[in-house]
Amino acid sequence: MRIAIVAESFLPLMNGVTHSILRVLEHLEERGHEVLVIAPSTLDARDTAVPEAVNGALVHRLPSVPLAGYTNVRVAMGGVYRVKRILADYAPDVVHLASPFVLGWRAVQAAHQLGIPTVAIYQTEVPSYAARYGVPFLENWAWNRVENIHLLATRTLVPSTFALNQLRGRGIPRVDMWRRGVDTARFSPGKRDDGWRATVAPGGERIIGYVGRLAIEKQVEDLAALANVPNTKLVIVGDGPQRATLEEALPNATFTGFLGGEQLARAVASFDLFVHPGEFETFCQTIQEAMASGVPVVATGRGGPLDLVENSRTGWLYQPGDLAGLRGHVMDLIGDDAKRRAFAEAAHASVQDRTWPALSAELVRHYRSVISGEPVVEPVHRPPVVELGPPPPGSVAEPAKLGRGWVL
Repeated sequence: MRIAIVAESFLPLMNGVTHSILRVLEHLEERGHEVLVIAPSTLDARDTAVPEAVNGALVHRLPSVPLAGYTNVRVAMGGVYRVKRILADYAPDVVHLASPFVLGWRAVQAAHQLGIPTVAIYQTEVPSYAARYGVPFLENWAWNRVENIHLLATRTLVPSTFALNQLRGRGIPRVDMWRRGVDTARFSPGKRDDGWRATVAPGGERIIGYVGRLAIEKQVEDLAALANVPNTKLVIVGDGPQRATLEEALPNATFTGFLGGEQLARAVASFDLFVHPGEFETFCQTIQEAMASGVPVVATGRGGPLDLVENSRTGWLYQPGDLAGLRGHVMDLIGDDAKRRAFAEAAHASVQDRTWPALSAELVRHYRSVISGEPVVEPVHRPPVVELGPPPPGSVAEPAKLGRGWVL
Protein backbone atom coordinates (compact mmCIF):
# COMPACT_ATOMS: atom_id res chain seq x y z
CA MET A 1 0.00 0.00 0.00
CA ARG A 2 0.89 3.66 -0.34
CA ILE A 3 0.06 5.40 2.94
CA ALA A 4 0.20 9.08 3.83
CA ILE A 5 0.45 9.80 7.56
CA VAL A 6 -0.52 13.35 8.49
CA ALA A 7 0.90 14.17 11.92
CA GLU A 8 0.10 17.17 14.10
CA SER A 9 3.50 16.64 15.73
CA PHE A 10 6.55 14.58 14.81
CA LEU A 11 10.28 14.33 15.40
CA PRO A 12 12.23 15.87 17.00
CA LEU A 13 9.31 16.39 19.43
CA MET A 14 8.71 13.17 21.35
CA ASN A 15 5.25 12.59 22.77
CA GLY A 16 2.58 9.91 22.65
CA VAL A 17 1.57 10.77 19.07
CA THR A 18 5.16 10.67 17.78
CA HIS A 19 5.88 7.43 19.64
CA SER A 20 2.86 5.69 18.11
CA ILE A 21 3.76 6.87 14.61
CA LEU A 22 7.33 5.61 14.94
CA ARG A 23 6.19 2.14 15.98
CA VAL A 24 3.68 2.00 13.12
CA LEU A 25 6.40 3.10 10.67
CA GLU A 26 8.63 0.25 11.82
CA HIS A 27 5.86 -2.24 11.08
CA LEU A 28 5.01 -0.73 7.69
CA GLU A 29 8.67 -0.67 6.60
CA GLU A 30 9.16 -4.32 7.55
CA ARG A 31 6.22 -5.28 5.35
CA GLY A 32 7.24 -3.26 2.32
CA HIS A 33 4.57 -0.54 2.37
CA GLU A 34 5.42 2.92 1.01
CA VAL A 35 4.82 5.78 3.44
CA LEU A 36 4.91 9.56 3.33
CA VAL A 37 4.75 11.53 6.59
CA ILE A 38 3.38 15.08 6.37
CA ALA A 39 4.26 17.10 9.48
CA PRO A 40 5.06 20.63 10.68
CA SER A 41 8.56 21.95 10.16
CA THR A 42 11.02 21.96 13.04
CA LEU A 43 12.15 24.92 15.11
CA ASP A 44 15.09 25.49 12.77
CA ALA A 45 14.78 24.44 9.13
CA ARG A 46 18.58 24.13 9.05
CA ASP A 47 18.58 21.53 11.83
CA THR A 48 20.58 18.68 10.33
CA ALA A 49 19.61 16.36 13.20
CA VAL A 50 16.09 16.14 11.77
CA PRO A 51 16.04 13.31 9.20
CA GLU A 52 14.39 13.54 5.78
CA ALA A 53 13.35 9.88 6.11
CA VAL A 54 12.38 7.83 9.16
CA ASN A 55 12.01 4.04 9.12
CA GLY A 56 11.76 4.05 5.34
CA ALA A 57 9.17 6.86 5.21
CA LEU A 58 9.87 10.17 3.49
CA VAL A 59 9.03 13.20 5.65
CA HIS A 60 7.45 16.25 4.01
CA ARG A 61 7.69 19.30 6.27
CA LEU A 62 5.21 22.16 6.10
CA PRO A 63 6.03 25.70 7.27
CA SER A 64 4.99 26.16 10.87
CA VAL A 65 4.92 28.56 13.80
CA PRO A 66 5.47 27.80 17.50
CA LEU A 67 2.48 27.31 19.75
CA ALA A 68 2.18 30.20 22.19
CA GLY A 69 3.66 29.23 25.54
CA TYR A 70 4.94 25.90 24.25
CA THR A 71 7.63 26.82 21.74
CA ASN A 72 8.79 23.29 20.91
CA VAL A 73 5.30 22.45 19.63
CA ARG A 74 4.83 23.63 16.05
CA VAL A 75 1.56 24.39 14.25
CA ALA A 76 1.58 23.89 10.47
CA MET A 77 0.61 26.87 8.33
CA GLY A 78 -1.17 26.96 4.99
CA GLY A 79 -4.56 25.94 3.71
CA VAL A 80 -6.35 22.89 2.38
CA TYR A 81 -5.01 23.42 -1.14
CA ARG A 82 -1.38 22.93 -0.06
CA VAL A 83 -2.16 19.57 1.56
CA LYS A 84 -4.41 18.57 -1.34
CA ARG A 85 -1.58 19.16 -3.80
CA ILE A 86 0.82 17.00 -1.76
CA LEU A 87 -1.72 14.16 -1.52
CA ALA A 88 -2.60 14.40 -5.21
CA ASP A 89 1.09 14.14 -6.16
CA TYR A 90 1.74 11.21 -3.82
CA ALA A 91 -1.56 9.42 -4.63
CA PRO A 92 -1.84 7.31 -1.46
CA ASP A 93 -4.28 4.44 -1.07
CA VAL A 94 -5.23 5.70 2.41
CA VAL A 95 -4.53 8.72 4.61
CA HIS A 96 -3.77 8.15 8.29
CA LEU A 97 -4.66 11.22 10.40
CA ALA A 98 -2.61 11.12 13.61
CA SER A 99 -4.42 13.02 16.40
CA PRO A 100 -5.91 15.48 13.87
CA PHE A 101 -6.83 19.01 14.87
CA VAL A 102 -5.17 21.78 12.82
CA LEU A 103 -3.18 20.12 10.04
CA GLY A 104 -5.46 17.10 10.27
CA TRP A 105 -8.53 19.27 9.62
CA ARG A 106 -7.00 20.44 6.33
CA ALA A 107 -5.91 16.92 5.45
CA VAL A 108 -9.31 15.29 6.01
CA GLN A 109 -10.91 17.92 3.76
CA ALA A 110 -8.23 17.47 1.09
CA ALA A 111 -8.51 13.67 1.15
CA HIS A 112 -12.32 13.87 1.00
CA GLN A 113 -12.13 16.13 -2.06
CA LEU A 114 -9.72 13.69 -3.73
CA GLY A 115 -11.81 10.64 -2.85
CA ILE A 116 -9.05 9.07 -0.72
CA PRO A 117 -10.23 7.07 2.33
CA THR A 118 -9.07 8.27 5.74
CA VAL A 119 -8.40 6.63 9.09
CA ALA A 120 -8.49 9.24 11.88
CA ILE A 121 -6.79 8.38 15.17
CA TYR A 122 -8.43 10.12 18.12
CA GLN A 123 -5.57 10.37 20.59
CA THR A 124 -5.69 13.74 22.34
CA GLU A 125 -8.63 15.27 24.21
CA VAL A 126 -7.75 18.77 23.00
CA PRO A 127 -11.10 20.47 23.85
CA SER A 128 -10.79 19.61 27.54
CA TYR A 129 -7.41 21.35 27.69
CA ALA A 130 -9.14 24.70 27.17
CA ALA A 131 -10.19 25.24 30.79
CA ARG A 132 -6.79 24.08 32.07
CA TYR A 133 -5.13 26.71 29.87
CA GLY A 134 -7.50 29.45 31.05
CA VAL A 135 -9.60 29.70 27.87
CA PRO A 136 -12.77 27.71 28.68
CA PHE A 137 -14.75 29.69 26.08
CA LEU A 138 -12.78 27.82 23.38
CA GLU A 139 -13.95 24.38 24.51
CA ASN A 140 -17.14 24.34 22.42
CA TRP A 141 -15.27 25.60 19.37
CA ALA A 142 -12.64 22.88 19.82
CA TRP A 143 -15.30 20.16 20.14
CA ASN A 144 -16.91 21.44 16.93
CA ARG A 145 -13.55 21.09 15.20
CA VAL A 146 -13.06 17.55 16.52
CA GLU A 147 -16.59 16.55 15.50
CA ASN A 148 -16.21 17.96 11.99
CA ILE A 149 -12.96 16.08 11.44
CA HIS A 150 -14.33 12.74 12.57
CA LEU A 151 -17.67 13.16 10.80
CA LEU A 152 -15.73 13.54 7.54
CA ALA A 153 -13.25 10.71 8.21
CA THR A 154 -13.94 7.31 6.66
CA ARG A 155 -13.20 5.64 9.99
CA THR A 156 -12.21 6.85 13.45
CA LEU A 157 -10.10 4.72 15.77
CA VAL A 158 -10.02 5.35 19.51
CA PRO A 159 -7.67 3.90 22.16
CA SER A 160 -10.07 3.31 25.06
CA THR A 161 -13.65 2.56 26.04
CA PHE A 162 -13.93 6.04 27.54
CA ALA A 163 -12.92 7.68 24.25
CA LEU A 164 -15.24 5.39 22.26
CA ASN A 165 -18.26 6.35 24.32
CA GLN A 166 -17.18 9.99 24.42
CA LEU A 167 -17.18 10.31 20.61
CA ARG A 168 -20.34 8.25 20.17
CA GLY A 169 -22.02 10.52 22.67
CA ARG A 170 -21.16 13.44 20.41
CA GLY A 171 -22.75 11.74 17.40
CA ILE A 172 -19.58 10.53 15.67
CA PRO A 173 -20.30 7.45 13.49
CA ARG A 174 -17.94 4.75 12.17
CA VAL A 175 -15.89 4.51 15.37
CA ASP A 176 -13.84 1.45 16.28
CA MET A 177 -11.26 0.55 18.89
CA TRP A 178 -7.50 0.54 18.28
CA ARG A 179 -5.47 0.37 21.47
CA ARG A 180 -1.73 0.93 21.84
CA GLY A 181 1.05 -1.59 22.01
CA VAL A 182 3.87 -1.74 24.51
CA ASP A 183 7.44 -2.97 24.06
CA THR A 184 7.58 -5.72 26.67
CA ALA A 185 11.24 -6.43 25.90
CA ARG A 186 12.32 -2.86 26.49
CA PHE A 187 10.01 -2.28 29.48
CA SER A 188 10.66 -5.17 31.82
CA PRO A 189 11.17 -5.81 35.55
CA GLY A 190 14.65 -7.02 34.64
CA LYS A 191 15.68 -3.42 33.93
CA ARG A 192 15.42 -2.51 37.63
CA ASP A 193 18.74 -0.92 38.62
CA ASP A 194 19.78 -0.67 42.28
CA GLY A 195 22.60 1.68 41.31
CA TRP A 196 20.18 4.14 39.71
CA ARG A 197 17.89 3.86 42.72
CA ALA A 198 20.76 4.76 45.01
CA THR A 199 21.48 7.94 43.05
CA VAL A 200 17.93 9.30 43.39
CA ALA A 201 17.07 7.81 46.78
CA PRO A 202 20.37 7.51 48.66
CA GLY A 203 18.55 6.91 51.93
CA GLY A 204 16.90 3.77 50.58
CA GLU A 205 13.48 5.44 50.27
CA ARG A 206 10.67 3.90 48.22
CA ILE A 207 10.53 5.63 44.84
CA ILE A 208 7.25 7.10 43.60
CA GLY A 209 7.63 7.97 39.93
CA TYR A 210 5.87 9.97 37.25
CA VAL A 211 6.74 9.98 33.53
CA GLY A 212 5.30 12.45 31.04
CA ARG A 213 5.29 15.96 29.68
CA LEU A 214 5.50 18.71 32.26
CA ALA A 215 2.52 20.62 30.92
CA ILE A 216 -0.60 22.10 32.49
CA GLU A 217 -2.95 19.39 31.23
CA LYS A 218 -0.95 16.65 32.99
CA GLN A 219 -1.77 18.13 36.45
CA VAL A 220 1.63 17.16 37.84
CA GLU A 221 1.20 19.80 40.56
CA ASP A 222 -1.35 17.45 42.15
CA LEU A 223 1.59 15.30 43.24
CA ALA A 224 2.20 17.86 45.98
CA ALA A 225 -0.37 15.77 47.84
CA LEU A 226 2.39 13.17 48.23
CA ALA A 227 4.73 15.51 50.08
CA ASN A 228 6.04 14.01 53.28
CA VAL A 229 4.73 10.49 52.68
CA PRO A 230 7.12 8.67 55.05
CA ASN A 231 10.17 6.92 53.59
CA THR A 232 9.48 7.93 49.97
CA LYS A 233 11.16 9.90 47.21
CA LEU A 234 9.18 11.48 44.36
CA VAL A 235 10.93 11.28 40.97
CA ILE A 236 9.62 13.26 37.98
CA VAL A 237 10.80 12.06 34.55
CA GLY A 238 10.11 14.39 31.64
CA ASP A 239 10.38 17.97 30.52
CA GLY A 240 8.11 20.76 29.34
CA PRO A 241 7.02 24.35 29.85
CA GLN A 242 5.89 23.76 33.46
CA ARG A 243 9.20 22.41 34.71
CA ALA A 244 10.39 25.54 36.54
CA THR A 245 6.98 26.05 38.14
CA LEU A 246 6.81 22.41 39.22
CA GLU A 247 10.32 22.48 40.66
CA GLU A 248 9.13 25.29 42.94
CA ALA A 249 5.90 23.50 43.83
CA LEU A 250 7.67 20.16 44.48
CA PRO A 251 10.97 21.20 46.09
CA ASN A 252 11.74 17.75 47.49
CA ALA A 253 11.21 15.90 44.21
CA THR A 254 14.01 14.83 41.87
CA PHE A 255 13.56 16.06 38.28
CA THR A 256 15.55 13.96 35.80
CA GLY A 257 14.57 15.82 32.63
CA PHE A 258 13.67 13.93 29.48
CA LEU A 259 14.82 10.30 29.37
CA GLY A 260 14.51 7.98 26.38
CA GLY A 261 15.55 4.52 25.27
CA GLU A 262 17.21 2.32 27.84
CA GLN A 263 17.58 5.20 30.29
CA LEU A 264 13.81 5.51 30.47
CA ALA A 265 13.29 1.75 30.73
CA ARG A 266 15.78 1.56 33.61
CA ALA A 267 14.17 4.46 35.46
CA VAL A 268 10.62 3.13 35.17
CA ALA A 269 11.58 -0.39 36.25
CA SER A 270 13.37 1.12 39.24
CA PHE A 271 10.22 2.78 40.57
CA ASP A 272 8.34 1.17 43.43
CA LEU A 273 5.08 2.86 42.41
CA PHE A 274 3.94 4.81 39.35
CA VAL A 275 1.52 7.73 39.70
CA HIS A 276 -0.37 9.64 37.02
CA PRO A 277 -2.65 12.52 38.09
CA GLY A 278 -3.82 13.70 34.63
CA GLU A 279 -7.59 13.56 33.99
CA PHE A 280 -7.46 14.04 30.21
CA GLU A 281 -5.70 10.89 29.00
CA THR A 282 -7.46 9.10 26.14
CA PHE A 283 -5.09 6.16 26.76
CA CYS A 284 -1.89 6.88 28.77
CA GLN A 285 0.99 4.93 27.30
CA THR A 286 3.26 5.55 30.28
CA ILE A 287 0.87 3.56 32.49
CA GLN A 288 1.29 0.55 30.16
CA GLU A 289 5.06 0.95 30.22
CA ALA A 290 5.07 1.04 34.03
CA MET A 291 2.91 -2.09 34.19
CA ALA A 292 5.16 -3.89 31.70
CA SER A 293 8.05 -2.95 33.99
CA GLY A 294 6.35 -4.63 36.93
CA VAL A 295 5.32 -1.41 38.67
CA PRO A 296 1.81 -0.95 40.12
CA VAL A 297 -0.08 2.23 39.29
CA VAL A 298 -2.16 4.87 41.06
CA ALA A 299 -4.07 7.02 38.55
CA THR A 300 -7.25 9.05 38.11
CA GLY A 301 -10.47 7.17 37.40
CA ARG A 302 -11.22 8.91 34.11
CA GLY A 303 -10.26 8.28 30.49
CA GLY A 304 -7.75 5.67 29.39
CA PRO A 305 -6.69 4.54 32.88
CA LEU A 306 -10.18 3.05 33.38
CA ASP A 307 -9.27 0.37 30.83
CA LEU A 308 -5.64 -0.07 31.86
CA VAL A 309 -5.74 -0.26 35.67
CA GLU A 310 -7.73 -3.00 37.34
CA ASN A 311 -8.69 -1.54 40.68
CA SER A 312 -7.40 -3.47 43.69
CA ARG A 313 -5.38 -5.85 41.45
CA THR A 314 -2.87 -3.98 39.25
CA GLY A 315 -3.20 -0.61 40.97
CA TRP A 316 -5.67 1.91 42.33
CA LEU A 317 -7.92 4.46 40.64
CA TYR A 318 -9.01 7.52 42.59
CA GLN A 319 -11.84 9.96 41.97
CA PRO A 320 -10.69 12.89 39.82
CA GLY A 321 -9.87 15.76 42.14
CA ASP A 322 -9.72 13.62 45.30
CA LEU A 323 -6.10 14.27 46.22
CA ALA A 324 -6.60 12.81 49.68
CA GLY A 325 -7.62 9.61 47.87
CA LEU A 326 -4.45 9.78 45.77
CA ARG A 327 -2.33 10.08 48.89
CA GLY A 328 -4.25 7.34 50.71
CA HIS A 329 -3.82 4.83 47.85
CA VAL A 330 -0.12 5.64 47.56
CA MET A 331 0.35 5.08 51.30
CA ASP A 332 -1.60 1.83 51.06
CA LEU A 333 0.87 0.36 48.56
CA ILE A 334 4.05 1.99 49.78
CA GLY A 335 3.38 0.74 53.29
CA ASP A 336 2.70 -2.90 52.35
CA ASP A 337 5.56 -4.63 50.51
CA ALA A 338 3.66 -7.89 50.01
CA LYS A 339 0.61 -6.17 48.52
CA ARG A 340 2.79 -3.99 46.30
CA ARG A 341 4.64 -7.05 44.97
CA ALA A 342 1.34 -8.82 44.26
CA PHE A 343 0.01 -5.77 42.39
CA ALA A 344 3.30 -5.52 40.47
CA GLU A 345 3.16 -9.14 39.32
CA ALA A 346 -0.47 -8.77 38.21
CA ALA A 347 0.33 -5.52 36.38
CA HIS A 348 3.22 -7.13 34.50
CA ALA A 349 1.13 -10.15 33.47
CA SER A 350 -1.79 -7.99 32.28
CA VAL A 351 0.09 -6.34 29.39
CA GLN A 352 2.14 -9.20 27.98
CA ASP A 353 -0.14 -9.71 24.95
CA ARG A 354 -0.24 -6.02 23.98
CA THR A 355 2.70 -6.03 21.56
CA TRP A 356 3.26 -3.37 18.92
CA PRO A 357 3.48 -5.88 16.04
CA ALA A 358 0.02 -7.22 16.92
CA LEU A 359 -1.49 -3.73 17.24
CA SER A 360 0.19 -2.49 14.05
CA ALA A 361 -1.12 -5.49 12.12
CA GLU A 362 -4.59 -4.62 13.39
CA LEU A 363 -4.13 -1.05 12.10
CA VAL A 364 -3.16 -2.35 8.66
CA ARG A 365 -6.38 -4.37 8.60
CA HIS A 366 -8.27 -1.13 9.21
CA TYR A 367 -6.40 0.45 6.29
CA ARG A 368 -7.37 -2.40 3.98
CA SER A 369 -10.95 -2.29 5.20
CA VAL A 370 -11.49 1.39 4.38
CA ILE A 371 -9.72 1.00 1.02
CA SER A 372 -12.09 -1.81 0.09
CA GLY A 373 -15.08 0.15 1.33
CA GLU A 374 -16.08 -2.26 4.09
CA PRO A 375 -18.38 -0.71 6.69
CA VAL A 376 -17.12 -0.58 10.25
CA VAL A 377 -18.78 -3.04 12.60
CA GLU A 378 -18.93 -0.85 15.67
CA PRO A 379 -18.18 -2.74 18.88
CA VAL A 380 -20.48 -2.49 21.86
CA HIS A 381 -18.53 -1.17 24.83
CA ARG A 382 -19.92 -0.17 28.17
CA PRO A 383 -17.82 2.03 30.45
CA PRO A 384 -15.69 -0.04 32.83
CA VAL A 385 -17.41 -0.34 36.18
CA VAL A 386 -15.10 0.48 39.07
CA GLU A 387 -16.27 -0.84 42.41
CA LEU A 388 -15.40 1.62 45.14
CA GLY A 389 -14.73 0.21 48.54
CA PRO A 390 -14.20 2.35 51.61
CA PRO A 391 -11.68 5.18 51.06
CA PRO A 392 -8.13 4.29 52.06
CA PRO A 393 -6.87 5.53 55.44
CA GLY A 394 -6.45 9.28 55.45
CA SER A 395 -8.65 9.78 52.40
CA VAL A 396 -11.61 12.15 52.39
CA ALA A 397 -13.91 11.79 49.40
CA GLU A 398 -15.11 14.97 47.73
CA PRO A 399 -18.76 14.44 46.73
CA ALA A 400 -18.72 17.56 44.56
CA LYS A 401 -16.15 15.90 42.33
CA LEU A 402 -18.22 12.79 41.65
CA GLY A 403 -19.45 12.47 38.11
CA ARG A 404 -16.38 14.00 36.45
CA GLY A 405 -15.76 10.79 34.56
CA TRP A 406 -15.78 8.41 37.51
CA VAL A 407 -18.01 5.39 36.91
CA LEU A 408 -19.74 4.08 40.02
